[in-house]
Amino acid sequence: MNWLLLDIEGTVSPIAFVRQTLFPYASEALPGFVAARADQPQVRKWLQAAATDMSASDPSDAEIVQQLQQWIREDRKHTALKALQGILWEQGYVQQQYRAPIYADAAACMQRWTRDGGAIGIYSSGSVTAQKLLFRYSDAGDLNPLLSAYFDTTVGAKQDAESYRNILTELAQPAERVVFCSDVIAELDAAHAAGMRTVLVDRREDYPQSRTLPADAVHQRIESFADLSLDQ
Repeated sequence: MNWLLLDIEGTVSPIAFVRQTLFPYASEALPGFVAARADQPQVRKWLQAAATDMSASDPSDAEIVQQLQQWIREDRKHTALKALQGILWEQGYVQQQYRAPIYADAAACMQRWTRDGGAIGIYSSGSVTAQKLLFRYSDAGDLNPLLSAYFDTTVGAKQDAESYRNILTELAQPAERVVFCSDVIAELDAAHAAGMRTVLVDRREDYPQSRTLPADAVHQRIESFADLSLDQ
């Protein structure tokens, strides 16, 4: 079985959704959320994890919230922040504050790939919880039944080749049977270094200026998943 390993932002979903919808929602909801649920073990665990990486000694919950909001503005890839955002985003999805936009060509590719006997995994900087929510509450319907694996930064940073080796170990697959698709060339370089096949997804909606790869580039380049031409 061949695997399609997908990034989310700029690959299957517009970058703007996370930056302009999910991030602001989490930042605005954080103070009330922490005030109401700080004593719950799953919340306190992540608040404490955030506190350990703050310069202040024994910070108050209000100070932790301020730090988390600052990390949101900076798009900090902090595991505690991502976990708390996942909990907050579930609240927004359930309350129908938003739906996750999925590119139609990406949804069609996912359906075609699984129908033809392939498997699909997700590797995103967002937590696994956030990933499952995004695909469950998408404007293309619940896509989670099409997905067989989810990976976040607990396996390592997305620009580190060792992270992709960790994914290969968990999938129990040889590298040549995994195709990684992303809009970030540094991530593709890392995946290629781990032996995976790689595809640059270069969407005009997310990148108005086309990124032309050299003729001898190791990455395939597509502007739509309709152009994906890898055999399974």
